[in-house]
Amino acid sequence: MLNNYVSNAHIASLKKIVHKKEDKPELVYPLRLSILTQFYPPDYAATGQLIEELAINLEKLGNDVRIFTGQPGYAFQKDSAPTKERMGKILIQRSRISRILNGRIRGKALNGFVFFLRAALHLIKKVNRNDILLLTTAPPFLPLIGYLAKLFFDVPYVCLIYDLYPDIAVELNVVPAHNLLVKWWDWLNKQVWQNADSIIVLSSTMKERVQDKCPEIGDKIAVIHNWANPDRIVPIAKQDNWFAHKFNLVNKFTVLYSGNMGRCHEMDTILATAQLLQNEPVEFVFIGGGAKREACIERVRQIGLDNCQFLPYQDKQDLPYSLTACDLSLVTISHGMEGLVAPSKFYGMLAAGRPVAAICEPHSYLRSLIAEANCGAAFSNGDAVDIARFIRRLAADRELAQQMGIAGRYYLQFNFTPEIIARQYLKTLQQALEAQEIRQTERRRRRNSKWGQRRIKRLSS
Repeated sequence: MLNNYVSNAHIASLKKIVHKKEDKPELVYPLRLSILTQFYPPDYAATGQLIEELAINLEKLGNDVRIFTGQPGYAFQKDSAPTKERMGKILIQRSRISRILNGRIRGKALNGFVFFLRAALHLIKKVNRNDILLLTTAPPFLPLIGYLAKLFFDVPYVCLIYDLYPDIAVELNVVPAHNLLVKWWDWLNKQVWQNADSIIVLSSTMKERVQDKCPEIGDKIAVIHNWANPDRIVPIAKQDNWFAHKFNLVNKFTVLYSGNMGRCHEMDTILATAQLLQNEPVEFVFIGGGAKREACIERVRQIGLDNCQFLPYQDKQDLPYSLTACDLSLVTISHGMEGLVAPSKFYGMLAAGRPVAAICEPHSYLRSLIAEANCGAAFSNGDAVDIARFIRRLAADRELAQQMGIAGRYYLQFNFTPEIIARQYLKTLQQALEAQEIRQTERRRRRNSKWGQRRIKRLSS
């Protein structure tokens, strides 16, 4: 299950893999890309930050990138942002409409629907047959615009699935599985996927979920992971980290949960682990927000735990310090959510050079990644006893923790940097354009064939 140390041979083997990959770089050609997504900086939603980094790296590869997005939804100090911005070859256009409601479910649904309408109007005005569309599932029904654009304007599109709906809503008991809305939504998803030129998912288990629902699109699904920038997030010793000093974490073994504490994330197991370790020199730090945050704070108060700190989302520039102010990072997926979501926080943890403990189901893709990287351990939901045992082991063996962190960072550098992932996206987008060219050529051939047959018929008469 867990090696005593991460061997130098393991790290050397990773180096050989990356050098082998870089020996024969793939040839790429520029394209005109339009990305539609509700969230984008200054919004602090993780999906928006990832899209920004993707756009920047695709622009560096010589592509013309245009973003259509909404006004800030999670930003700290800004309720609005410029309706038009340009960064190099990246043009950012934002909807003029800000959030209508701040409610968690109904408000998000209404805001998403309004953005969907604005995005559709924008596309009608700005659509270009030479573009290719990349549509995220933020909001979940946004890819429908791609289907309509292809139907009416013959514009190719690629779906980027961050979260799989309506399955999440069913799993969270928001709607029953037999609900007519669910059946209609599933049918609509199939129409969108079948007509998409490619579908990008974030994990192997997400691919299995999509393929189970629509087997005929299996050859169009590309698994492309999220990423983190190892040049921006670098390991910092706690004694040299101002964030660790500010929150009194330097001399305690610190376990960090950073990110959304939402309905799809397993928080009960973490709190149960904290309760088991409440009389030991271990500190649990929770950074972020989400639907479960207040409930977690209330439970900590009720139990009387004094080894838990709750901090708000941190500014992006402070992320390299908050992620390295710990000795162990946690990533979780609630039971039943495997393949429906894919936590983006995992990759930043690897970049920070800290070991990772994942709380997930036995078939989770996180288990295979952690095992391959040799950067931590994975545990089942509810397995607080074994997690506490693992924390005690790392607290007693700091060299083991350090070696795991180093191995995880190496693994990220060889597999999940922005540059590596951007090239994977570009390859998929180019294949989608090639598929469109084949379709257009075939249509021209058929049209010319029909024209020729009619001409022959007229001449013969």
